Amino acid sequence: MANVTLSELSKYYGKSLAVDNVSVEIKEGEFFSLLGPSGCGKSTTLRMIAGFEETEIGSIEIDGADVSGLLPEQRGIGFVFQNYAIFPHMNVYDNIAFGLRLRKLPAGEIDSRVRAALEQVGMTGFENRFQQEMSGGQQQRVALARVLVTEPRILLLDEPLSALDKNLREEMKFWIKDLQSSLRITTIYVTHDQGEALTMSDRIAVMNEGRIAQIGTPEEIYEHPTDRFVTEFIGESNILRGTVVSAGTADCQLDIEGHKLVAPLRKGHEAGSEIVLALRPERVLVDTEHGGPGWNSLRLPIRSVTYQGPFIRYLFELGTQDLVAEVANRQDMKKPEAGSMAHVSWQADSGWIITE
Repeated sequence: MANVTLSELSKYYGKSLAVDNVSVEIKEGEFFSLLGPSGCGKSTTLRMIAGFEETEIGSIEIDGADVSGLLPEQRGIGFVFQNYAIFPHMNVYDNIAFGLRLRKLPAGEIDSRVRAALEQVGMTGFENRFQQEMSGGQQQRVALARVLVTEPRILLLDEPLSALDKNLREEMKFWIKDLQSSLRITTIYVTHDQGEALTMSDRIAVMNEGRIAQIGTPEEIYEHPTDRFVTEFIGESNILRGTVVSAGTADCQLDIEGHKLVAPLRKGHEAGSEIVLALRPERVLVDTEHGGPGWNSLRLPIRSVTYQGPFIRYLFELGTQDLVAEVANRQDMKKPEAGSMAHVSWQADSGWIITE
């Protein structure tokens, strides 16, 4: 296991800035995800850590030693590619043994390490299979075994599940997380899929336009996003525009489309300030009226109702703005219909004021 420190890391392709002043410390044994949309710099950052891309500005340290100028094979890393990169002319055993044979290890040691790696990834008995004889999930396990057999200090994974179908992707993300937890190997995982990052990670760095927008635990990223980009990229949120009526010590009174609402106070917002309030749809209760301190409660017209299996999605008219609520679909629940009026309510501290 090892810790990884990135200090003021930047990368240009010509005049285009792909990675912009990225600094982060990844702890020993941590599952750390780089999450963001295509082109945000996450894969470039990972390839710089691996040594596949030259470090031109900034530094990369592993266990306190600067590795920025070292070749990939000198860094003690294992890299799992998006397309698995399994050799089609070799069987599973030879694929996994390939790196060990390059290092000219004794045959007995190679055999014991290959069989141990096969057991780690649950592929014992598949030694003689070829690529075309395996499912996508099995190929992914072989790719991981080929990396783990070299006993790397750090495991790097670049969108390893993107080629799999939805059901297999769901299965594999839990399997990879369980494997990492049992091995306690420092892991850096690149993905554009927020569900993967939230499920698998100890901490997440959300990237946008080459920079880190926010670093935190999955709960911190989801519950307390720092700006509008993170708010809208992670999950779904209602984005409501309004004005601060008055500001107290802990919360503020808002006016949104003529409705008086309460939200946690954000520094710098005084009476008369225009604000943007974010609110997760699953935090909005439908046809349940709550009054008193700590709650916002409105009666609004329903524009549409959408059945989505596990939950029902309601679209309300909040003046000229939309308010979406997602309610767990229970057999005994009352389901208001489109065109009717319904109460909506939420705890005041469920919403938060965001910066643009």
